[in-house]
Amino acid sequence: MLRSAILLASESQVLRGWMERSRHARALTRRFVAGTSLEEAISAVRELDAVGLRSSLDALGESVGNQDEAVQATAGYVASVQRIADLRLPATISLKLTQLGLDISPSLCRQHLTQIVNAARGGGIRVEVDMEASVHVDATLELVHAVHRASGGVRAVIQAYLHRSEADIHELNRAGVPVRLCKGAYKEGPRVAIARKSDVDANFERLAALLLREGKEPAIATHDERMIRSALDVIQAEKLNPACYEFQMLYGIRRDLQARLAGDGHSVRIYIPYGDAWYPYLMRRMAERPANLLFVLRNLIG
Repeated sequence: MLRSAILLASESQVLRGWMERSRHARALTRRFVAGTSLEEAISAVRELDAVGLRSSLDALGESVGNQDEAVQATAGYVASVQRIADLRLPATISLKLTQLGLDISPSLCRQHLTQIVNAARGGGIRVEVDMEASVHVDATLELVHAVHRASGGVRAVIQAYLHRSEADIHELNRAGVPVRLCKGAYKEGPRVAIARKSDVDANFERLAALLLREGKEPAIATHDERMIRSALDVIQAEKLNPACYEFQMLYGIRRDLQARLAGDGHSVRIYIPYGDAWYPYLMRRMAERPANLLFVLRNLIG
């Protein structure tokens, strides 16, 4: 119920306007968003690298309205991979295909994604293709498979709360496409998504085990210690080398757990969002993990 209330609140223009104008609210978003510019995000990558954590940069935004905006987003990602390569930082990039024009033209989007992947491949950088709402899943996976066949260098994101995800993972594993598994943060109906949190958790554990046993360089994206312990059990049983998998977490969330896993010798990558379009991202994070909302409220009140 709290998750639904937060998602409903995310549509409030009054709340959005207040958060965008409020000095206190904007200061708090820096806990979860590295900044508005690429250079601020690069600074965050350097700070994390200094303590043994890898990164994935995400220029926030989705669903561009025209071709010019898609071209601009593509140029921004090319600039980010060039900057990462020049500095030799242990970072990937994460992007949404609707930023690259998926809703305008799948063929245009493929051109843009290929351009970014080719630029990234020159620097040895992987492109992680985020999954969006369920209406985009088929088109997203079609493009991921096509680009993987052509040049590799991509990792698909699969959301454990979708009923279809196990079948998608089997197909990606057969094709040798790396996968990042997350729980999912979009509002979906019961025909599309698993409704009960306990059932989503159980499916996440099962899919994580499948990826660790059969997938290529899987990423397990969660802050839930029970999910992590379950994955660690599989890692230990299969005697997996840390180079063969990684844990992923969000910037600013469970820093203690990030450090602990890295200290124990596991590869840990932190998803670093940046840019002006921070409000929808922040609200999804609040809905996904209401403890984040409590953190914000405590700081606002305090």
